[in-house]
Formats: sequence, structure tokens, C-alpha cells
Amino acid sequence: MATIPKSCDVLVIGGGPAGSSAATHLAQAGIDVVLLERSVFPRNQVGESLIPHIWKFTDMTGVSEKIGQEGFIAKAGGITVWNDKVHQIQFSDFGYTRPGMHVERDIFDAILLQHAVSCGARVFNEVAVKNAGFSDKQWPEIFYTDKRGHSNYDGVIQCRYVIDASGHSSFLANQFKVRQTISSEMNFLSLWGYFEGSLFVGVDRRSHPPEALATVKPVTFVMSFEDGWLWHIVLRGKTSVGLVVPTERTKGMDKQQREVFFKQTCARLPYLDKLLEPAKFIEGSLQFRPDYSYYSDTICGENYYCIGDAAAFVDPIFSHGVQNALYNAAAATLAIKESLKNEKHRLRYSQLCESRMQQFYGFSRALALGDFGSNGVNPDLVKNLMKSLPPLELELILVASEMTNRSENFRQMAKEAGVLGKFEESFFGRESERMGMLAL
Repeated sequence: MATIPKSCDVLVIGGGPAGSSAATHLAQAGIDVVLLERSVFPRNQVGESLIPHIWKFTDMTGVSEKIGQEGFIAKAGGITVWNDKVHQIQFSDFGYTRPGMHVERDIFDAILLQHAVSCGARVFNEVAVKNAGFSDKQWPEIFYTDKRGHSNYDGVIQCRYVIDASGHSSFLANQFKVRQTISSEMNFLSLWGYFEGSLFVGVDRRSHPPEALATVKPVTFVMSFEDGWLWHIVLRGKTSVGLVVPTERTKGMDKQQREVFFKQTCARLPYLDKLLEPAKFIEGSLQFRPDYSYYSDTICGENYYCIGDAAAFVDPIFSHGVQNALYNAAAATLAIKESLKNEKHRLRYSQLCESRMQQFYGFSRALALGDFGSNGVNPDLVKNLMKSLPPLELELILVASEMTNRSENFRQMAKEAGVLGKFEESFFGRESERMGMLAL
């Protein structure tokens, strides 16, 4: 069993897409990086829908070929039924030649983590970080419990920089008391589980049996209902179904009651009931996440960076989660690499990184929730990002914002940024192509 070293240049907490990608970037630059992950991979994780934007980041770390070899399901786009209106997006309409994907996250995340190992990162699973000490600004101390083997061992490792990629536990944000839950009127939770034998929604807006995946490209299916929304994502051998509802809807329920609520809701909702009619729920697969949307006031400091879900979590209606994680990993490691070269400017590098990552989180939150000027969204940063995006990418995002009823504030920001007018023809001239009926 490999021994955890006493020190390293960079210590990464967590081995999900954010942490593993950060470790890969650093290892490829010849930086001594250690990653501590509390779980054994592969481990269960939700978030199976990925958009084509991720490929530019996986190309940067050199893991794209390994992902392609796994043979994940390629998706053509997305279809939403929001307030009874059917709306469709196909990635190919916006210049994307590589597909989005539906992935089993346990397998996908394991590929990224193993790639980090192959690039020279030292990865230790079953090691839980307990505390971080910053009394020595030059050498922060990370206290951990090593759960490998037959007995627990408490240890400490010193590093020059800490990257917190601990996911929803938000290790440093909670320690620093900077994590904020979004306002109560937008406070949601998620319930999700898996079904065998479900029909899936194809790019042709029809339902198909699982065996048709060989000939019909699927889409991610999203639908609003009452005061929540749902996802339906076909995978290899099973289908992920999730409900996003206000926290009050399941208040006081125990695990068994939540499962009854989940099954009954899935069975009564239009479209979803037909997709699941031939399906069987995989017993024991239901999971629950109450801390669904949050942000952090501060995510970067002189010697620490919070990335991915450790910094903030955005309603995943547009599948931004993994993209955000990979973007954060690239931004944070660039700042750290420059800081290692010139440490007297490391505070400035962290401030620049903070601005860029908060901008990206704010953009995603504004798009997903229609949030504007609150809950960690800085409108000026969002508008500046809109101005800098490539035209086709911006058009795709603006069109996506029209797929739900949350777009008014987002479009207002686009108007103020001066980028909306050039796309008015896209919105209205091609709208009939995107709208339509579903034959499920």
C-alpha cells in the first residue's frame, strides 16, 4: 500500500471530474500533485447528461480518446416540454460536429481519475480529509483519516496550494462559512432513481424501445410539471429519471415515503408515464439530495481554490455541471501554475481566477434559474461573458434559454449586453422548426 507523502506542491481534495482534471493539468506540467478521495472508484454519481462543450476540456487533458473508446451513448440534443410547449435543440444546428453524451458517471469519472494517475498524479482513495489549517500561509496543512486497510490512521500533509474539489460537501466553503443557500422561493431538492426497459425519446420526437439505440439517436428529455421539473436520460441498460421539486414537497418524509412519492409522481405525469409503462424500477436505486442549489461568497484565496460543486451548485436543467467542473479545473490550475512561477503575484492570480469562475457560475445560474442580481449572480460579469462567447455558442445558449419559462431576466441581460438583436431572426425565424408535437 502506497504511503501518503508528508508534503507536495498541490493537494487536491476529491476525485470527481473537477479534482481529477485539476490533478491531470498539474501533473502534465510536472507539478507534484497529490489527490485524496474518500471513496473507492468507480462510485455512484448522478449527472449523466453531458453537452458537447466538454470536448474542448477533455482534449486539453488528453483524455478524449479514452472517453470515446468506452462507447457511451451519443445524444443529438435535447427536447423539453415546458408549460405544455414542446421545444427541441439539435447540437448539429449550431456547428457542433461532436456529440453530447449520456454517460454512466461511475464509469466516466473513473476514466478521468485513472487518466490523472497515468499522467503522474499521486491518487489515494479511501482517504477522508477532516480539516485544513492555514496558520502558515506558505504551507497549509491538510488533516486526513486514511481508511485503507484494517484500521484508520490520522495524518497530515503540507502543501503550497489546496484545491477543494470535494463536491456537494463543499469542504472549504463550509469551513470558512462562505457557502450560501439560494433564496427560499428557489430552494429545490432532487430525487432520482433508475429503471430497466424504459422507452426513450429520439431525435425524431418519437418514443423507441432500448434496442433502437443502435439506429436512433436519443435526446435528453426534460419536462416541467406543477412547480418542478423532471429529467429522463437513457443509458446503457438502464434509464435515469429525476424529479426536481420544492423542498417543502417532501418535508418530513422518511426514505420509504420518498420512494412512494417518487414512484407515484412518475406514474401520473404525462409523457413520462408512457415512457415508463414497460419499465421496471430498479429497487434500492432511489437517491435524494436536499442541498440542491447554493453558492459561495468566496471561492479562491492566496493558497486555495474551490472548484466544481465544492464552490457552487447550479440547477442542472441545461447539463452545465461537468462543463463547469472542467472549466474550473483549467482556470484554477492555470492560476496555480503561474503562482508557482511568481509567488509574489499569487494573490492577484487568485483574484483573477475568482472573477472568472464566479462569472461562469453566475452565467449558469442566470440561465438555469433566470436569476438576476442576487444569489451570487453579478449581472455585469454575466454580460461580459455573453460578449466574449463565439457567435454560434452564444446563439445556442440564447435559444436554450427559450426552452423554459425562466428566460426573461437572462434575455434582458443579453439585450443590455448588446448581443440579443443579432439573434432575433434565429429565435423567431426558425422557431417553427424547434416547436412541434411528441409522438410518445
